[in-house]
Amino acid sequence: MKHFPPSELVINDDGSIFHLHLKPEQISDKIILVGDPGRVALVASYFDEQECSVSSREFNTITGSYKGKRITVISTGIGTDNIDIVVNELDALANIDLKSRTEKPDFKQLTLVRIGTSGGMQPDIPLGSFLISEKSIGFDGVLNFYEGRDRVCDLEFEKEVKKQLKWNPQFCAPYVVDADAGLVNKIGQDEMLRGVTISANGFYGPQGRELRIGLADPHLNDKIEKFSFDNYKITNYEMEGSAIAGLASLMGHRAMTVCCIIANRRVEAANTDYKPYIEKLVQTVLERI
Repeated sequence: MKHFPPSELVINDDGSIFHLHLKPEQISDKIILVGDPGRVALVASYFDEQECSVSSREFNTITGSYKGKRITVISTGIGTDNIDIVVNELDALANIDLKSRTEKPDFKQLTLVRIGTSGGMQPDIPLGSFLISEKSIGFDGVLNFYEGRDRVCDLEFEKEVKKQLKWNPQFCAPYVVDADAGLVNKIGQDEMLRGVTISANGFYGPQGRELRIGLADPHLNDKIEKFSFDNYKITNYEMEGSAIAGLASLMGHRAMTVCCIIANRRVEAANTDYKPYIEKLVQTVLERI
């Protein structure tokens, strides 16, 4: 039986997991992930009751109930590096005995739904629409550090990404992962858009924004907009979904990302007053998770 030493699995003096400061009994198997710590309170405002609230760094957590369903909402902060922490520690809380530091005999599957905001990359994606990342393209490289990444990735799609985007070898090798199909259908039903989402490892240069520093590939977004493979186009940018889908798939969990489109890079439009759309998206996910 594998033993996880203190250097690999850091447990706080109070018995909580290192970064999240959570104990196993404080999380549900239904988990909503949001980037903004302030959005945790928004999601939890719809709960019928709250049983615990924990804050540590950018990771705010509230567990409660909604119409008889026990649900946890956690803020991840920005970026796939934070997702690496959050998903690994949630899996540890569910599937590792923190006292004996050994894997539990019975696997517990988690359902992870990320609610976020995103910028569209195709002209026919309206502002305020809800778009599910059916496939996620990781520009971040996180999944490449884990054994078995080829088993959960769409390798043919990856080849096409590198070919059509004329991939710069100095960038991280891209990976492509599918969201859980059953979860996509349950949350998205008939009215939510489906698409292919890039998870970038930055907001400015990695998404083709140029301020005072020039870009290594100033034509990257043009190539992204023109990309087409197997009836798929790249629809939007965000910064977390690829690592959520990839790590969850490797671990045996169900995961997906759904974003409210608040900007469209192709038509150079943005909507900063998107709170009502987010509120509607939150309520929809709570009903369907």
